[in-house]
Amino acid sequence: MELTPVQRLVTFAVVVVVLVGLGVYLFLPSASAGHVPGSARSLPAVAGRTANPPAQPGSGGAGSGGPTAPAASGTGQLPDIYQWLPFTPAGLASAAHTATTFAVSYGTFSYTESTAAYLAPMKPITTTQLAALIGRAYSAPGVAAARSSGKQVSTATAVITSLRAFGPSSLTFVMVISQRITGNTGPQQQATGYAVTLTGAGTSWQVSDIELASAGNP
Repeated sequence: MELTPVQRLVTFAVVVVVLVGLGVYLFLPSASAGHVPGSARSLPAVAGRTANPPAQPGSGGAGSGGPTAPAASGTGQLPDIYQWLPFTPAGLASAAHTATTFAVSYGTFSYTESTAAYLAPMKPITTTQLAALIGRAYSAPGVAAARSSGKQVSTATAVITSLRAFGPSSLTFVMVISQRITGNTGPQQQATGYAVTLTGAGTSWQVSDIELASAGNP
């Protein structure tokens, strides 16, 4: 049926209203901000930027530049290295504590101390043979005379820098003993590297040897 002029005018007006409404819906900010979940929303290109923003690191969206690394799972644990070693974490910690305690005592002394007093803190954690060697070195005439005449007093700290060697019943740490020595010539600072060997097992260790770190294998 052919439309009358009035009907054609009304139909045209309705189409115009619909198109205007669609344009408002598409281009108003409030309308364009809404999107179907899961769909990508494009942004206009600005100053040479791409129309779509780059994906953030770790995102799995398109344009990420490569596959996304999988999240760490609860089963991706680091291996227990102690299953390959002849000691436990507690055993290693005990040996390190013993070595550090010994090294601090070894580097700490006073010109007023007797050999017995100097050795006293080391004896419980040192083998009899090593204690005897240290005592003889401390009381050697030339060394003792220089310490006494210079009124030398030393305080020490010690730090383990590496584990040089280990076996079923021994460990060798490389350590640095830092000393502050006061006396007639004024304060001095010195740091010396030593290799300290312990023997024992479990959490029971004794220092059995000390030598300059440079005297052994690096």
